[in-house]
Amino acid sequence: MQNYQHVVGGQASHLPLGKVVCVGRNYAAHAKELNNPVPTEPVLFIKPSTSLVKLEEPLAIPTHLGECHFEAEMSILIGQTLCNCTQEQASEAIAGIGVALDLTLRELQQELKENGLPWEKAKSFDGACPVSDFIPFSQSTNLQDQQIVLRQNQQVKQNGNTEDMITPVLALLSYISQFFTLLPGDIVLTGTPAGVGSLELGDQLSISLSDSIHCITEVGFSAG
Repeated sequence: MQNYQHVVGGQASHLPLGKVVCVGRNYAAHAKELNNPVPTEPVLFIKPSTSLVKLEEPLAIPTHLGECHFEAEMSILIGQTLCNCTQEQASEAIAGIGVALDLTLRELQQELKENGLPWEKAKSFDGACPVSDFIPFSQSTNLQDQQIVLRQNQQVKQNGNTEDMITPVLALLSYISQFFTLLPGDIVLTGTPAGVGSLELGDQLSISLSDSIHCITEVGFSAG
């Protein structure tokens, strides 16, 4: 049973659980490593609230559905409604920043892509979005100078900076809001740097965002 709740600044938040809006291929090097074209505008997809789990708890991956990959990303917690917003309005609506994993069933995703089908089955399963606690957002926070590091069994696999995003965070939030409204409690995953890879049972992952957030988790299996 899902026991996830938003935590901001060490305190449980009153914000409800909402959707997770994800951005694909927002780092050129990651697009290239998967032999995908570098997009000219943001590639968007959604995970439901049922995908949310705490990053610090053991990951439960559905091993019966094929290879599952990690993708570490900076996450944005939305605190105010955003619809057709400006970048200034987007900045004022950020309740916190954190780090998250966009877990992806890579073999299933590839099969879906080859058949021209949506990615949801590969991206939106229960537990597919482990997220850290959030730190309160300050207007002085430089969203485009955050280091994302993921270590798998103490080996650095991903080490990228948000300055390398194709679409910066505030422009991204404004863009998303042109298509569908972001509500309080929604989360935006802002894309993953290069270095994604397969998870194995028993792996230990260490994920950090600059000097602000550091989480350690282990990989188990789901009962599905």
